[in-house]
Amino acid sequence: MKKYLSYIYVILSAVCWGFIGFSNRMLTEVGVSLGNRVFIRNFGTLVILTIVFALFHRQVFRIKLKHLPIFLCSGLLSILTLSLVYFQCQTMCSLSVAAVLLYLAPSFVVIFSAVLWKTPLTKRKLIALVVSLLGCVMVSGIIGGDMTASWAGIGLGVLSGLCYASYTVFAHYGLAHYESYTMIYWTFLVAGIGSIFFADFKTLPLAFASTQGIVGVCGVVIVATVLPYIFYTKGLEGVESGRASIITNIEPVVETLVGVFVFKEALTVWTVLGVACVFGCVILLAREGGKAPAAKEEAHGKA
Repeated sequence: MKKYLSYIYVILSAVCWGFIGFSNRMLTEVGVSLGNRVFIRNFGTLVILTIVFALFHRQVFRIKLKHLPIFLCSGLLSILTLSLVYFQCQTMCSLSVAAVLLYLAPSFVVIFSAVLWKTPLTKRKLIALVVSLLGCVMVSGIIGGDMTASWAGIGLGVLSGLCYASYTVFAHYGLAHYESYTMIYWTFLVAGIGSIFFADFKTLPLAFASTQGIVGVCGVVIVATVLPYIFYTKGLEGVESGRASIITNIEPVVETLVGVFVFKEALTVWTVLGVACVFGCVILLAREGGKAPAAKEEAHGKA
């Protein structure tokens, strides 16, 4: 039962992350700059986590100094850099291209897992990886649809995939010593402080000057950041990292469905086939024989 609960956590994280494009679009439309969107997401998350943990879970504030590099790397690379390059990629490429490039992350994680932790690269996992990537391409509209992209935008998209994958790597080592909530808090403490240097405080009030802006702020901070990172990090305690990252390919499916039902975008045959591929991948991985090693158990002795 605990194993399946971990899968549910990972799936929920992907569903929540699927609303980041919606939230980012809401803020962009009211004139919020890239630096301010990054600041709102990361510093806003830090504020909420600090309040919640100060009230209910104060042990997250205590870490050993020798483990600080783990959180510096996860905060600066996996969160701050990811926010900057992915949000910028969305302005230089179509949203579909940005989403697909971001979801090169599972490919990177599967490779990282095999190289760093000798995680078996099973035939089932390889099939699931290929099927999930194919599903991402289908739901994005690249097949049978219009696509615009620049080489610079594509480069940023690939970099966003690397940054996205790196969180799984750093969480793997962090969970060898701390619970999931400690990993999340210190990662966003670093990212939140780092985001201050990108903020334009003169124009920041634009985000709170309208209902749309406030919805965007709540979406990008709570729905698309606080909840999914808690769910995903918790899920990594019982789901092997390579498998978990492939399961999160549900995210672009959610983004597509949000586009259909919120922005009235067309639901094509390719979209339906892509949704089927991604969910088929999740089922394939969940039914793979053998118990997936917990992240904390995998990382112990390797950090």
